[in-house]
Amino acid sequence: MRLAMVGLGKMGSNMARRLRRGGIEVVGYDHSLDMVVSLVAEEGMVGASSVEDAVSKLQSPRVVWLMLPSGEPTEKQIRELAPLLAKGDIVIDGGNSNYKDSQRRGNWLAEQGIGFMDAGTSGGIWGLDNGYCLMVGATPEVAKIMEPVLKALAPAADRGWAHVGPVGSGHFTKMIHNGIEYGMMQAMAEGLELLRGKQEFSLDLAEITELWRHSSVVRSWLLDLTAEALKSDQALDNVAPYVADSGEGRWTVVEAVEQGVAAPVLTLALQMRFASQNETGYGYRLLSMMRNAFGGHAVKQTGGGK
Repeated sequence: MRLAMVGLGKMGSNMARRLRRGGIEVVGYDHSLDMVVSLVAEEGMVGASSVEDAVSKLQSPRVVWLMLPSGEPTEKQIRELAPLLAKGDIVIDGGNSNYKDSQRRGNWLAEQGIGFMDAGTSGGIWGLDNGYCLMVGATPEVAKIMEPVLKALAPAADRGWAHVGPVGSGHFTKMIHNGIEYGMMQAMAEGLELLRGKQEFSLDLAEITELWRHSSVVRSWLLDLTAEALKSDQALDNVAPYVADSGEGRWTVVEAVEQGVAAPVLTLALQMRFASQNETGYGYRLLSMMRNAFGGHAVKQTGGGK
């Protein structure tokens, strides 16, 4: 099977690598042609000089997977892509788009006979080695066509991916996933800050987080990453206490309001990210470090940072 991957940033480039290693042919395009050249040399990807060039190198039904920033960049690309495609072709949005935008885009493409899949993608910078968790929304027909690709990207053919429902449901599921992630990170950061604050005990946070990784009820991949990071740096003096939010947390809270469902933990976790932009604290440094550990998000450093 062959598809085009448009957007070869941190996630897109590693997904292209994993697809190639899984036997999927990939035609890749990115505005950074250096990345295209690198992947051609390293993974045997077919390079493209433009989106038009990428589409021309596909066979019917043509499949184009977008890994672009949510909002206007994705909207613009889908609008420009549609005239290049024909009935039966498929567009996949693997970025963190708002599920309402995905529903609208799916309906618009369907009117032209073009299939659409919204793929909530989790796994961050570790997905290349560990596989990606894929939550996809699509018609049964589109989902069936895309199965070989989903199996290649997932940790294994029989797990780590699911066709969760109709168009929009993939990004909706990923949105809630990220809202939960906010709450888990906040709880862990607050607890570790309390441990560090009990100075009379001189607690070793690297030792404690490593301890919790084994048979405790709070063990998780997030804890694994935190424990690993604290082994080399417990003070986090070079990490600024600034934690950005990338959108999904806000959308989750809005959804809770629209449904009239109480979600105080998720809401407060989002508010604490806002608070980090105006205050200092060890907990915020931990949150920033965690985001970098699983997603490769940029860490804002202090003035004395390297």
